[in-house]
Amino acid sequence: LLTKDPDLRDFTEGVDPHPYIDLDEIHDVYRSWRAIADEYGGVFVGEVWLPDAERFARYLRPDELHTAFNFNFLACPWEPDRLRRTIDDTLAEHAPVHAPATWVLCNHDVTRTATRYGRADTAFDFAAKRFGTPADLDLGTRRARAAALLTLALPGSVYLYQGEELGLPEADIPLDRIQDPMHFRSGGTDPGRDGCRVPLPWEAEAPSYGFGGGGTDPWLPQPADWARYAVDRQGADPDSMLTLYRVALALRRAEPGFGDGTLHWLPAPDGVLAFTRDHGLTCVVNLSAAPVDLPAHRTRLLASGPLDPTGALPPDTAVWLRA
Repeated sequence: LLTKDPDLRDFTEGVDPHPYIDLDEIHDVYRSWRAIADEYGGVFVGEVWLPDAERFARYLRPDELHTAFNFNFLACPWEPDRLRRTIDDTLAEHAPVHAPATWVLCNHDVTRTATRYGRADTAFDFAAKRFGTPADLDLGTRRARAAALLTLALPGSVYLYQGEELGLPEADIPLDRIQDPMHFRSGGTDPGRDGCRVPLPWEAEAPSYGFGGGGTDPWLPQPADWARYAVDRQGADPDSMLTLYRVALALRRAEPGFGDGTLHWLPAPDGVLAFTRDHGLTCVVNLSAAPVDLPAHRTRLLASGPLDPTGALPPDTAVWLRA
């Protein structure tokens, strides 16, 4: 959006090229910025959402942006075929310009993962946001834990939105406290984005859960039951979402097969995603409705939840293995 048609034409549906989105001149701007960033060892992350994969990749050429958020993966439903296709498309889009792929599950605009994955429709669409959409938080949290291991096992860079590592659900904001303009522009039908922007809970027993200090009231109200999500409480719980992320991130740094590198899909039952990375690392994610047997002759590094008593991988659970 940095460059505009010099005649400042109004946008009319169907006009091509668009008068103020993705004009070719924008790349000169980013090249000049990249030259400055390289002097300081800086890294650019682009918010680039384009349907054309070739034009998207232009922003990631070696002398432009380093990376760009992966909105297609972010909005993808918890469905094995859709996820696999999105992963393949992402890697294919980045390959021609030799840029690292990126992966992200949510951000400050999107319904939090634990809530979204517990709904009948697990995709994300701004137009579909409505008050009172039911969600099974236990199911959504289980899927969010599995999605964390899936995401962190993929080649490239991972972005974590604040609170994702705590498994925070979408907060219900009282009508008189909503601030997001999207709510007001919708005539009150869209709950807006404030539900994913509530300040983090740090201390379970402190005023405002330790946010801000001095017991000041945050600009958005924190739900009354968020003590269980607090950092101090989760940090002491070996089974918490925070502990899962901390262990997973430590393993991701320590294991040479993660990060950049190759991905090879493995044969798997319907509803299961299984792939190998370098150095004998394997990730298996069960999105089916029944437990599945794990590949033989592998050591378990980390699982998103307990395995079946027989050692099988339960539904909505992921595991990292080493050959």
